[in-house]
Amino acid sequence: MTTTRQRTALVTGAGRGLGRDIAALLADRGYQVTVTDLDAETAAAAAAEIGRGATSAVVDVRDHAQVEQARDTLVAESGGIDVWVNNAGVLLTGSAWDQSAEQRKLHLDVNTLGTINGSVAAIDAMRGVSPGSRGGGGHIINIASLAGISAVPGEAVYAASKHAVMGFSSSTTADLRLAGVTDIDISCICPDGIWTPMLYDKLEDPRAALSFSGVLLQPSDVVRAVGKVLDKPRPVTAIPAWRGAISRLGAAFPRLGAAAMPLMEKQGRRAQKKLLRTNGPTRR
Repeated sequence: MTTTRQRTALVTGAGRGLGRDIAALLADRGYQVTVTDLDAETAAAAAAEIGRGATSAVVDVRDHAQVEQARDTLVAESGGIDVWVNNAGVLLTGSAWDQSAEQRKLHLDVNTLGTINGSVAAIDAMRGVSPGSRGGGGHIINIASLAGISAVPGEAVYAASKHAVMGFSSSTTADLRLAGVTDIDISCICPDGIWTPMLYDKLEDPRAALSFSGVLLQPSDVVRAVGKVLDKPRPVTAIPAWRGAISRLGAAFPRLGAAAMPLMEKQGRRAQKKLLRTNGPTRR
């Protein structure tokens, strides 16, 4: 008699905000979800709220051993991992020379190394290399940013960390294909500014103006994009698409991009002031 294994998923930084909403989407789609977060109570509360068999784990994505432990626990319970979402991230604004060495390191350790740690752990399970895993392929979704495509004044180190995520993701996909692995996909989601806890305290920060210069997204906008790539994997999804086109144009023609920055920064400052007057958009 053949038994069908329930599909499984793990989401990092899922105790609140966007990560929790992505975990809920996966649970809605029938996945057994593991919610990970730095804080045990936050992760457990999110898993309880999501329900449907969701579990929680304390994971510092900077620590590869902790990442592997969460993976191995899920694999031991289910036999494999189908979807892994690298969502955990930090955003500290300011010019690189104004930030401390600790702040610069935090960006790279969480945003870049955390994504690498998660992706490598997931790939080992999806290839059947890690203990107890059966392989069978899977899908890795990396929450990147439009800051990973073009220049973002006031967020230089953050942008560097997200550029690294983009380069790592595309290069690792190429490595998988060259190794003959065709059943593991890696998708990068590159949203504009999202109204989540990451931006709640940035309304009076002029260095964060670029994050407010476009259409301020709600988490649900990004969740929908995740749902689409789950149905049809694609390497890069920019949200909204028109801002992605502008970012790519600025990256292709740096002088043009630099010339447009002052105008975009002014637009972002106007948006910040308007949001301050209205107490911000509805928080979801």
